[in-house]
Amino acid sequence: MERTDDSEPLKVTFNGPAKDFTDAAPIGNGRLGAMVWGGVPSELLQLNEDTLWTGIPGNYTNPNVLVVMAEVRKLVDDGEYADASAAAVNMLGNPSEVYQLLGDLKLDFDYLHLTYDEETYSRELDLKTATVRVGYSVGEIQFSREYFSSYPDQVIVMKLSASKSGYVSFTVSLDSQLRHHSYVNGSSQIIMEGACPGKRIPPEVNDNDPKGIQFCSILDLNISDESGMISVLDGKKLKVEGSDWAILHLVAASSFNGPLVDPSYSKKDPNADAVLALETIRNLSYPELYARHLSDYQTLFQRVSLKLKKSSSSTCVTGFTSPETGEPSSVTCLYNKGSGSGRISTADRIRSFAIDEDPYLLELLFHFGRYLLISCSRPGTQVSNLQGIWNKDIAPVWDCAPHLNINLQMNYWPCLPCNLVECQEPLFDFLSSLSINGIKTAEVNYEARGWVVHHQTDIWAKSSTIPGKAKYAVWPMGGAWLCTHLWEHYTYTMDKDFLKNKVYPLFEGCATFLLDWLIEGRDGYLETNPSTSPEHNFIAPDGRTACVSYSTIMDVMIITEVFSAVVAAAEVLGYSEIDLVDKVRKAQTRLRPITVAMDGSIMEWALDFQDPEVQHRHLSHLFGLFPGHTMTLEGTPGLCTAAIKSLYKRGVDGPGWSTTWKVALWARLHDSEHAYQMVKHLITLVDPDHEVSFRGGLYSNLFTAHPPFQIDANFGFIAAVAEMLVQSTVKDLYLLPALPRDKWGNGWVKGLKARGGVTVNISWSDGDLHEVDVWSEDQNTLQTLHYRGNSVKVDIASRRIYTFNGQLRLLKTSSL
Repeated sequence: MERTDDSEPLKVTFNGPAKDFTDAAPIGNGRLGAMVWGGVPSELLQLNEDTLWTGIPGNYTNPNVLVVMAEVRKLVDDGEYADASAAAVNMLGNPSEVYQLLGDLKLDFDYLHLTYDEETYSRELDLKTATVRVGYSVGEIQFSREYFSSYPDQVIVMKLSASKSGYVSFTVSLDSQLRHHSYVNGSSQIIMEGACPGKRIPPEVNDNDPKGIQFCSILDLNISDESGMISVLDGKKLKVEGSDWAILHLVAASSFNGPLVDPSYSKKDPNADAVLALETIRNLSYPELYARHLSDYQTLFQRVSLKLKKSSSSTCVTGFTSPETGEPSSVTCLYNKGSGSGRISTADRIRSFAIDEDPYLLELLFHFGRYLLISCSRPGTQVSNLQGIWNKDIAPVWDCAPHLNINLQMNYWPCLPCNLVECQEPLFDFLSSLSINGIKTAEVNYEARGWVVHHQTDIWAKSSTIPGKAKYAVWPMGGAWLCTHLWEHYTYTMDKDFLKNKVYPLFEGCATFLLDWLIEGRDGYLETNPSTSPEHNFIAPDGRTACVSYSTIMDVMIITEVFSAVVAAAEVLGYSEIDLVDKVRKAQTRLRPITVAMDGSIMEWALDFQDPEVQHRHLSHLFGLFPGHTMTLEGTPGLCTAAIKSLYKRGVDGPGWSTTWKVALWARLHDSEHAYQMVKHLITLVDPDHEVSFRGGLYSNLFTAHPPFQIDANFGFIAAVAEMLVQSTVKDLYLLPALPRDKWGNGWVKGLKARGGVTVNISWSDGDLHEVDVWSEDQNTLQTLHYRGNSVKVDIASRRIYTFNGQLRLLKTSSL
């Protein structure tokens, strides 16, 4: 494909210092994260380290569940669904543990900064360099700060400088809401040592509390040799006076040594590990640290690029007035040129989107999601939780815990199509730990073999239920859904070693549990009982509200996907004749089929119950359409028609993750108009002081709202956009299946991955395919290209680039 200019800036910009957490700019290296507020008289960095959680490994078994489950099953069989729902609450277990924040780094500047010129202020997050920059002027002196979080060196780096010698003066301190002790070490270091509560907040502060995760953070300060001095204040703060520049290094470590190790027995010394991290970078200059950070980050970030432009017939709306400055600005024309310069903030762009529908803002949001994924999930880190590594509370909403009935899975949807396969490694490491604890839960709670995981977990790989309501907690399908990610990984990479050594052993345990969980129903089907459709109630035939029944369609779809993957994996590996595979094949034929309700929609439960909340935020009964493959336009057109009816019924409102799931669902149906409508619905500026419950949107820093901030929709958005541009099976590649031709009439995308082991570049003009490049670095299984009803057979050899025109005619081949 012909190279196209992609030199436009990709920057999240702000007109002033942050007023709220969701105005701040995030940085992260997978493990260490910070929110940069960009204040002038004072600066705040809210710090996270991804292993800081309350608690210790728990007991995830409860033998009493068996007795209760027998009662629930009988009530379900008798049609007493409300009573079954009430009884099912007795199957619930203990709460998960809670993600914690590390603390705050605060910079207080001298009186000079109180008189800064607001017109000169700038703050930006540069997505191409993963760097936050703050700048402003006091008189003729320009002050600047740079912040980045380095993965190769595991350090947050800050540089403060001024255009005139001797004007960098400030006081720096570390603090935390956790129990801690902060003190100055030597003449240029602050050490903060502390501990997470050994049990869920609020803890009882006494000697009987178990020992929780210990942590240590060290701030190391360097200033120019030519000028300046450092002094100690109160034994806890460092004061810099009259320096040319200052460079701060922040490292942190904890005693967490894996989800199965009690912190009391951990051999990890967080103080020693933090000191070692500083010693490792002792001889690296700021330019060297920055270059290493940039090389590592851009290796991932530059794999995919995207350009979206309106069609040539689109008009340019002008005359927008900035809500922040009150000044007129022809922002739409500026946006359409892809400019990121000037005083137009990202918040202004969001506000104006309803008028100008600026494609550049969508590019920015797409790249911002990739930035967040790279910044919060890297090999060796913990899985991305509800807020990644950007949490400000010791008691965050929903515990900041991974939720397995959509949220954790959505966090990892974009890894494969968006060419960030390494970022998915923490998910598979975590799944292995979940399966270990899940074996005990399956055996004791259900007298089943294999392993099981429910809907909410934590750093200790909790596999059992949490307390609360049956409609979300009685749901043993979390681990099975995660297993579908294993199979997706194989279909994208075609990595047989991974399939053999990682995927299949986990599949065996998951499938074995599912076989034991399924029971003979009265009409001959294998059923799940008790069964819920995540977080959703129904009206039982007796008029009472209930949530527990049998064989909700999401259960059936997840089991269908897992069983299909087990059989396919066994065929690839030559395991087709083993006993487990034979049992899975037999069970496949006895699963309850997907049924269309009387109103023409997909039936969410096994019976056509009345729905008391038609526009419920979850779309669980459409799992088989996306991210699953049970319903397809080619294979099950009737079910897809019913899925359309279901989407109409659900409506448009919902939290951010629900909105982006709908984008992906409409895209899978090749409906560009509705997919784009949901994209547009997401682009609404959220005021953190006036949040509306369960209504999505964007904050000024592009974080997506549940509300409050929840990161899954940021990731769901990039996965959905990729789905609008490229869809695939292991044999088929569908080009621009849901492209909104009038809104994104011109553009290109480079580096997207497709199933079958191929990489794709696509360009289009006036809404029509212009050119496509397809290649694989190793083996691939691609057989057919599809575009608007036109299909051609292809034979793609590895390490060759194949270029096709808009009619899918081969134009040329070249070496990779």
